[in-house]
Amino acid sequence: MTSDVRELPPAAEQPRPATWPALRALLLRLHFYAGILVAPFLLVAATTGLLYAASFQIEKAVYAHELTAPVPAGQAMLPLTRQIAAARAAHPQGTIGAVRPAEPGATTRVLLDVEGLAESTRLAVFVDPYTGRVRGTLESYGSSGALPVRAWISTLHRHLQLGEPGRLYSELAASWLWAVALGGVVLWLSHRRRAFRPDRTIRGLRRTLSWHGSVGLWIAIGLLFLSATGLTWSAYAGANVDKIQTALGWTTPALSSSSGDHSGHAGHSGGASVEADADRIVAAAAGAGLSGPLEVVWPAEPGVAFTVKEMDREWPQRNDQVAVDAETGRIAGELRFDDFPLVAKLIRWGIDGHMGVLFGLPNQILLMALAAGLIFMIFWGYRMWWQRRPTRGFAAPYARGTWRTVPTAVLLPVGAAAVAVGVFIPLLGISLLAFLAVDVVLGRIKASG
Repeated sequence: MTSDVRELPPAAEQPRPATWPALRALLLRLHFYAGILVAPFLLVAATTGLLYAASFQIEKAVYAHELTAPVPAGQAMLPLTRQIAAARAAHPQGTIGAVRPAEPGATTRVLLDVEGLAESTRLAVFVDPYTGRVRGTLESYGSSGALPVRAWISTLHRHLQLGEPGRLYSELAASWLWAVALGGVVLWLSHRRRAFRPDRTIRGLRRTLSWHGSVGLWIAIGLLFLSATGLTWSAYAGANVDKIQTALGWTTPALSSSSGDHSGHAGHSGGASVEADADRIVAAAAGAGLSGPLEVVWPAEPGVAFTVKEMDREWPQRNDQVAVDAETGRIAGELRFDDFPLVAKLIRWGIDGHMGVLFGLPNQILLMALAAGLIFMIFWGYRMWWQRRPTRGFAAPYARGTWRTVPTAVLLPVGAAAVAVGVFIPLLGISLLAFLAVDVVLGRIKASG
């Protein structure tokens, strides 16, 4: 007697799903969803980032009159005290917060704390160091001293001029940038031999994919750098980074600026006696090995010394600081950049590189190139979706093979890692859950259809 029912092989002999094809399909699907749904945020971040990288040169051109001063032949700069006095005579309101003495060909910047200005903003008075004439006043933002044009572009990049709620856009972009970049590199290298240059002999979808993949490979390291450094400034992931830094002792050390019981010269930032000590303070800092460009920070309360900081963020960096007792000229404390923990140095270099100041103009050109590359990547990604869409639907060819096809032994550790990353980078975790929900809904729609 025969039977039409075929015997199944023993369980141990049954073929198991291939791990890498299933993982690759999962990665491809995630890369697709992130590209479609997160790309708008990345596009805004890239566009505003490109503008910010260019803003340094824009600032120099727009504010050339305020920032520069002609150098008279054979004439030395006026004492710093006279320059400060000229700024105070022109703008007696507020108190002195800091002074940035002029470098050759530039103006001295006297920074005043004035009521009514936005947070972290001071009124900058620009003084010709050779004549003592005030060449203009502008609002100056943050420790970088960004003037209005660059400050506006900076806040546009950071939070779209929307304040704290707007920071969610930039954090979401930074949260996904590294994942999209790494996933794209793995996908591209897994099946392409001519990975580093686009294939110009092909047309249509394959040509777009070739440009998308090869250019993405070239800029991947830069994108990973921008993502990592951007997350250090973010609200939620940045708070987790701060916790780790504190727990491991990787925080940036601070200068102790107590000068003892010399309350007579502190706590009156706009007073003449404080201004009269400015040249002595700079001379004491120079004697301690500091060189320009410098910033002299006025004490905020009695018993605190003046702080003098090196402001050169280009390479090699000069970021030493000293505390100077204005009455005696004694160095009350010092903080040398060479003594920073390695991680603190890396963070400083990373932030300065992200801001475009680490190597000056070459750094800014590199950032603009990365931003332009990311913009083209997003364009090619949407173009590929459109080239597929008319005949293959929203999610094709990613409908075959999703997280359901990944072997359990592989899916569990991958899922655990995703949860850990999602907890550390909350906006990535929340949006990843949203992608999973979308995937389930689309799967049910397809199954019911």
